[in-house]
Amino acid sequence: MVAAGVDEAGRGPVIGPMVIAGVSISSIKAKKLKSLGVKDSKMLLPERRKELASIIREESEFYVIKVVEPRKIDEAVSKSKLNLLEAEVMAEIIKELSPSLVFVDSPGRNPKRFKELLRSKLSGLNVRIRAENKADRRFVHVAAASILAKVERDSIIEKLRKEVGYDFGSGYPSDPKTREFLLRVLDGLSVPEDMIRWKWATILNILEEKRRNRITEFLD
Repeated sequence: MVAAGVDEAGRGPVIGPMVIAGVSISSIKAKKLKSLGVKDSKMLLPERRKELASIIREESEFYVIKVVEPRKIDEAVSKSKLNLLEAEVMAEIIKELSPSLVFVDSPGRNPKRFKELLRSKLSGLNVRIRAENKADRRFVHVAAASILAKVERDSIIEKLRKEVGYDFGSGYPSDPKTREFLLRVLDGLSVPEDMIRWKWATILNILEEKRRNRITEFLD
């Protein structure tokens, strides 16, 4: 039987796109990939992820990778519909893969609700959906998708670093390098237009912090 797995990389960062990948794998190849060490991409070192990504591309029946740019993410966030955006892109991938069974790494705490949302975007397609939190740790199909998504996003982030000539760290809000970079951007550093998620709470918090600092300086 051929089943598919779908997962994302980069949902949480304030810099760069979100990448969603889907992989169709036969039962035999799934066992082989598991024996080779395919697992949740976050548990692998970058070089090993790249090695496994090449193997996954060779061994999978079919794979699809879609890049969701910051501008589109901002539009969804401003309407509190990020899960909807993710479901729509995952649905596009599943339609291209056309599996009989798909394992999905569900965002949020309610996999059942996300499954229903995803199902609503797959009308007419006869596919069983198994949506779970941390599915990349349970199903090799999802782990394979997570590796492809992570390797693609890492490649995009590395290109952005070279383009801006600045090490902005991981792009996650908790990264001090990322926050320092965002402060410089807000102070006028030129960056590619569609690089930063301007609607992210991190940006709004930094702007508020800068506003408070200006008020404090004025009062002093």
